[in-house]
Amino acid sequence: MTSSVEPTASVPSQRPPNDDELDRYETRIDAWLVDQHETNQLVDAVERDSSAPRRWFVRLLSEEKGPFTIRFHLDQRTLRYETYFSPAPEENEAEFYRHLLVRNMKMYGAAFCVGEENAVFIRGQLGLTHAQLVSDEAVDAELDRVLGSIYVWTEQFFRAAMRIGFASRFKG
Repeated sequence: MTSSVEPTASVPSQRPPNDDELDRYETRIDAWLVDQHETNQLVDAVERDSSAPRRWFVRLLSEEKGPFTIRFHLDQRTLRYETYFSPAPEENEAEFYRHLLVRNMKMYGAAFCVGEENAVFIRGQLGLTHAQLVSDEAVDAELDRVLGSIYVWTEQFFRAAMRIGFASRFKG
């Protein structure tokens, strides 16, 4: 006798959001960003990217690094986000990258990676299965987590990374 497992109502669908759902996400992200700009003292500026649909730039004020920008991009299946962390190290490369890889183990939803011109970025993405972000509150909570996490990681890890990868600039 063979048995088969039938999907149940409690198993969320894995289909990507349709156009109406993407429009809802876009509207929610716009509203959340307006609120952040008005109420979050660390958010210095918010801009839409006129060259690409569903892309935003959020400029944050930081004590350790100085101002930096997080880019958000909503596409068919994910909300991607990234920020430039630092240029490629000038010295102590192995120790510099080891430091960042160890830090990756403490990060949830994003990671250090090497990008253009060997620069270091913090990048992540959030899947947009329609059952994952079912309410405006859930979308806002995830956006809060992403923004706050990238801010904290930059504040916590930037100075030590610079002292390793640019050590000779800190002597004296």
